[in-house]
Amino acid sequence: MKLKIHTPRMIPIAIAAGVLSAGLLSSAFAAQAADDAEALAQEAWHEAITQTEVSAEGCSRASYPSMEWEKIECAQAPHAPVVPRSVRASNIVGNGTDYVARVSSGLISKTVGSFPVFTTTGEEDGGSPNNYTLQLNTNSQNCPGEVAGCSAFIQFFYGPGEGFFQYWLIGWNTTCPSGWNTYPFNTTYCYRSSASVLVPAQPVSSVLQTVKLSATAKAGGFDRMFVTVGTTVYTTSLKEGVLKLAPNWTESEFNIFGNCCGNEAIFNAGTHIKVRVGVTNGTTDAPLCVAAGLTLEYTNLTLGKKCTATGGTYPNIVFTEAN
Repeated sequence: MKLKIHTPRMIPIAIAAGVLSAGLLSSAFAAQAADDAEALAQEAWHEAITQTEVSAEGCSRASYPSMEWEKIECAQAPHAPVVPRSVRASNIVGNGTDYVARVSSGLISKTVGSFPVFTTTGEEDGGSPNNYTLQLNTNSQNCPGEVAGCSAFIQFFYGPGEGFFQYWLIGWNTTCPSGWNTYPFNTTYCYRSSASVLVPAQPVSSVLQTVKLSATAKAGGFDRMFVTVGTTVYTTSLKEGVLKLAPNWTESEFNIFGNCCGNEAIFNAGTHIKVRVGVTNGTTDAPLCVAAGLTLEYTNLTLGKKCTATGGTYPNIVFTEAN
């Protein structure tokens, strides 16, 4: 009798539980689909806004979904040279050790660096927490005037609270050009900085998955960098000058390093980072993964042994680093 009493009561409970479970799953799928659609919309907006032309040098910002740049006041870039690499053999990321995206045909007009995965409990440089730079660095080219033994390249930076970029002449054998600074430790090195765009400082442990660093170059136009924080993009631009990136851009490096002057960014144990470097060169070909690095700053992270290159709509390379 007990079986006859209990059985009919369990059946509707099981059915109700199944209906409830199906409803929750349906809601979860719908929410995920909405999130995915929003992410795609923001990605399309980011692509479009960073291709919008500017008419003058300076700093601006734009927030999703607006397609208008708002002019904002620039700051002077810090008088601190973020130095090119030296020669060092190591598997620690930085100072010549990294992966670079190289195009096998055409020229790069845009590079986007991002961190699909960024897991850490903290970082410090010189005893100061959240003290780092994101850097997007270009390949070297011949110096203006074909100075023998001289090479040049550009470094784009986002550090605590600001973004700017520097042009470098390495091995210049005369007085630095007008408007350029002489590197005090090697007088054949010259550098020049863009204006600095002010960006809210981002703590390394929680939000770098929302930060992107991008750069574009246009022949006869402007060299520009973009710092994306969430749904807002900040930009600074400089008219193409004696150093011409657009007709010479074939490689891009992107990563996180120490803040300035050959410093080391020290990450807490358990840090794991996935790095993506996307390039636009007018083709769908996958770029080459090249083991190389272009800056003197470094970290205590070990570079992964595998770098994956992918073609298609957004050609890119992806690799990991950890401690």
